[in-house]
Amino acid sequence: MKSNNKELMSFKKRLGNVKESPYIFILPYAVLFIMLIVLPVLVAIGLSFTYFNTIEIPKFIGFKNYVDLLTGDSVFLQHGVSNTIMYSLIVGPVGYMLAFFLAWMLSQVPHRVRTIYTVIIYSPSITGPIMMSVVWKVIFSGDQTGYLNYWLMRLQIINEPVQWLQSPEHLMPIMIFIGLWGSMGVGFLAMLAGLLNIDKTLYEAAYIDGIRNRWQEVFYITIPSMKPQMLFGAVMAIIGTFNASGLAATLSGGTPPPQYAGWMIVDHANDFGFIRYEMGYASAITVVLLLIVIIFNKISYKLFGEDK
Repeated sequence: MKSNNKELMSFKKRLGNVKESPYIFILPYAVLFIMLIVLPVLVAIGLSFTYFNTIEIPKFIGFKNYVDLLTGDSVFLQHGVSNTIMYSLIVGPVGYMLAFFLAWMLSQVPHRVRTIYTVIIYSPSITGPIMMSVVWKVIFSGDQTGYLNYWLMRLQIINEPVQWLQSPEHLMPIMIFIGLWGSMGVGFLAMLAGLLNIDKTLYEAAYIDGIRNRWQEVFYITIPSMKPQMLFGAVMAIIGTFNASGLAATLSGGTPPPQYAGWMIVDHANDFGFIRYEMGYASAITVVLLLIVIIFNKISYKLFGEDK
């Protein structure tokens, strides 16, 4: 009987140790992270070294996909990479600074008004640029009934309608404009939350120590106090801009768009993966994109990561 009691007490003790283990709390996230992130990335890396047409068994071909991609694919090099980097370097930083500026302004207004403006600013990112491009297609329509052409002709700035969405010169700037318009996403909400949770006594102490204007307040108190939110916003901006796809085809009404204007890396991967069914080559494209995103994320961590 005493032996059974000792075994029961020992079992309860081990069970208590398991309950107190931090690994139990991170187990659900770890399982989802492995299933939804790690495994797909490993599968993509593995398929990138094969020829796989989704019907036959993948055939190992070594680095051939990467060699063809980086040396022989002119569309990827001249349009996919250049358009993606240009779009990301404009929409990412400008949208990021705009998100911080709007969040900072909203943090100065009363709660009820702030809530209304937050919903208005955040709402375009819910539907996404591709869904809302229907509205922009009406504005940038190439006939004289398009809003932009109508007003430009009425003001006698142009004499005939401009094919905004069929012109390679105009399509990319329009995409950048729409991207900025819909860039106030979760990064914007994170920055607003960070601004609202800064200890107000820091500002009082800073003014006693010699800060004299709002610009010094922002650079010396506000931004250093919300580095985690700034880092999160930067990461989300990088991922969002580099994963942009489909906007050029939706606006122009065709795939590919005129002269591959606005053609992104993800568009190129979708083209080879879901239209040509060359999954091995498409996987190589996504792996290259992953490496680019990792590099830019490292830069973000250098700028906004916590100092060790």
